Amino acid sequence: MSESEVKAGAKSTPKPPKAPTPVIAAESTATKLASKSAKPVTKKPVAPAKAKPAAPANAASKAIEPHVAKVAKPKKAKLVRDSFTMPEAEYVLFAELKGRCLSGGVAAKKSEVLRAALVAFAAQSDANVFKAIKTLSPVKTGRPAKGVK
Repeated sequence: MSESEVKAGAKSTPKPPKAPTPVIAAESTATKLASKSAKPVTKKPVAPAKAKPAAPANAASKAIEPHVAKVAKPKKAKLVRDSFTMPEAEYVLFAELKGRCLSGGVAAKKSEVLRAALVAFAAQSDANVFKAIKTLSPVKTGRPAKGVK
């Protein structure tokens, strides 16, 4: 080394060495794969792992606090759809009973009239239930033929 090189080196501050640029072998592999396949290989950035929040110092006091009980909603009754056959003369009674309800200030649907009748019928004595069932005329079950009303 010459004297001028030593003086120049002493005066200047040493520079930190440059970080070597990484040679990514995947790029060359990716270009080879891209030429062979229809989809190019792309590198996806990896998201840094998120740190879990530390437990608060008063976590033990929160566990001791009584929890407020939620008000339980009443469960809805399961609905069952069914069809039945009834004589037209008895079916007209729905309209009459609905009219009576309207005159009393209560709007009722056919299903509500039928449900109320079942509740009232179930409250009767066995003798009254048997008597009422025996007074009914038998009805052919099943759907009526098409075109016949």
